[in-house]
Amino acid sequence: MSTPESGQPASQPAAAPSPNILLTVLLKHDQSNNLDAVQTKLKDADWWERFPPEGVKVVSWTVAMGFGQIVTLDVPAHLLPLVNVELERSAWGVFRTECFPTYDFVPVRERIRERVRNGGK
Repeated sequence: MSTPESGQPASQPAAAPSPNILLTVLLKHDQSNNLDAVQTKLKDADWWERFPPEGVKVVSWTVAMGFGQIVTLDVPAHLLPLVNVELERSAWGVFRTECFPTYDFVPVRERIRERVRNGGK
């Protein structure tokens, strides 16, 4: 038997929650700026030194052609406001930004896959 919330068997306690959160940041290209203008604005805002702020780890940073950049950060919860301020300070005017709290689904998928293999739903 499993609990719907965790996907883990009811007899096993859930792992202790991490004090950090994963945050996926969409940095959408502003196509009214060409690459030279974007790079100049990022340099002037000290983007490459300021983002992400100290204490925040980059999990992945992907360029999606025609869209922009997708950055996943491992953020200690108390630094979330600082991430927001740095986006406002140095990304705005270059990118349109969207942020989404996320989580790693791979372990959940593996538990579900094993459960289904064993005849469960």
